[in-house]
Amino acid sequence: MVSGRSGGTGVRAARRPEVRLPALERWDGGALEPDGDYDGLELREEDLAGQDGAGARFMDCALKGCVLDGTRLHHARFLDSVLTDVRGVGTDLAEATLRDVELRDARLGGTQLHGAVLERVVVRGGKLDFLNFRAARLRDVVFESCVLVEPDFGGARLERVEFVDCALKEADLTSAGLKDVDLRGAAPLEIARGVDRLAGAVISMGQLLDLAPVLAGELGIRVEG
Repeated sequence: MVSGRSGGTGVRAARRPEVRLPALERWDGGALEPDGDYDGLELREEDLAGQDGAGARFMDCALKGCVLDGTRLHHARFLDSVLTDVRGVGTDLAEATLRDVELRDARLGGTQLHGAVLERVVVRGGKLDFLNFRAARLRDVVFESCVLVEPDFGGARLERVEFVDCALKEADLTSAGLKDVDLRGAAPLEIARGVDRLAGAVISMGQLLDLAPVLAGELGIRVEG
């Protein structure tokens, strides 16, 4: 994985994961276990709603079409894994670690990721509503061809994060820290709160014009005529 410059702007590009799954063994079902150890498994169309996998470790795993409504994965670790077509409301991934992970075509609402650590993660496709990233750390993360509705990045730290051909609606950046964040591929780019935290990000001229009223309001500038 080689880091580079994004579009000649001096912004460092995110390093994407290179996930190569081994031959996987089909999970025999049952319930998730707290602090469980899941290695080299395929979980296909499993209903994991309401189950408790807090502190569990998933390494070299594939989750396909699984239901995660209210699933407790607090402090879980997902390493070198792929999650495809997962769906859930209120999934608890607070303080979880996602490293070298691909999340594809997910439909998630109200997922708790506060205090989580994401490193070399690609989120591709799908619709993600009301994600709670408060105080999370995102490094080398790419949001691609997805829709993010009202994500909360309050107090989060984002470094080498890219938004590529995705919608970012009503994002909250209150007290967030941004470094080498490329927002040019976000359409629309809507910042509900924390527009003053955009230092460390790059946006396009068109996005600047769209954000002008919000920036003027933040700076106390009155625009007339």
